[in-house]
Amino acid sequence: MTLPPWEYLFNHPFNDVNFPDLFNVIWIFSLIGMIATVVLYNVRTRQLRRHQVYLDLYEWLLWAGVIFFFMLLTYAVFHFDFLFVVVTIPIGVGILLWIRFMRFPPLLAAYETQLARSRYYSKQKFAHPEATIRPKRAARSRTARSQRRRR
Repeated sequence: MTLPPWEYLFNHPFNDVNFPDLFNVIWIFSLIGMIATVVLYNVRTRQLRRHQVYLDLYEWLLWAGVIFFFMLLTYAVFHFDFLFVVVTIPIGVGILLWIRFMRFPPLLAAYETQLARSRYYSKQKFAHPEATIRPKRAARSRTARSQRRRR
């Protein structure tokens, strides 16, 4: 480093010549992160298709992750100033962490409580052994059926 730090932020583009230690790490991390986000979304939404709260969580994570990682890839391809990279990384990671650990845990806890309550009432409803057995209809005699057909 021969220049003051602000010179690297504003006057040098983000490329492999000016930032040889960071450039490849950041764009490879971004590409892997984008692919992992899409794969995670597809796998988890198929597993949890009946649970809307979890689907909402993974959709939020998908779009926040795609936007964040795509921005970093764009900075690497078009050689933006390093300032954009330095600002985007903490904001993007902060948003992903906020979604996962601040926004959705109360919703997930409420949903788990709702599921537990419904399981409890379902167990009570079907606790009696004959609760699931349908009562038999009264058997009609053949003569009653044949008389009804003639009418």
